[in-house]
Amino acid sequence: MLPADHMLRPLVLLLLCIPLQAWGLTSDREQPIEVEADRATLKEKEGVSIYEGNVKLTQGTLKLQAATMTVYHTGEQVKQMILIGNPATFVQRPEGKELDLHAEAARMEYHAADERIILLGAARVWQTDGKVFRSEKIIYNISTNTVNAGGAAAGDRVHITLQPRNKQQKSTEEAGQ
Repeated sequence: MLPADHMLRPLVLLLLCIPLQAWGLTSDREQPIEVEADRATLKEKEGVSIYEGNVKLTQGTLKLQAATMTVYHTGEQVKQMILIGNPATFVQRPEGKELDLHAEAARMEYHAADERIILLGAARVWQTDGKVFRSEKIIYNISTNTVNAGGAAAGDRVHITLQPRNKQQKSTEEAGQ
């Protein structure tokens, strides 16, 4: 059962604080946040909001989908957000780019204090131009813009696919130099 409108305001403020936008367009932060789910449980005193069943969060070009999304917060500050799905997905248009960034994993974790996004279980990050990064575990550090990948189990490997530049792209780039 959803709470009254006055109880939703703190939740909206929490979601506005999520710096997943660091990957995306500046204008995304100015867009309204839409959250849809089959069920929502908001435990304000405990600092936990749980969304279950076909969860969708949209803000501008940012689109998150999961079976379950749990947000841990203190007041208006998000501490952690966990998305679980089969898979959980993320799509957003990076600032200054023409192609959307896509990510999917069985579990996605956002840790505010560390400014990290962790993708676990068949993790994959890609753009529609064919660049693909796959691993059982991918950690993205927002503040340093670094990616670490690879699982702890034997046989866990990192897979990267880079598409060759076509001749038209290559000649255009060379002409611009």
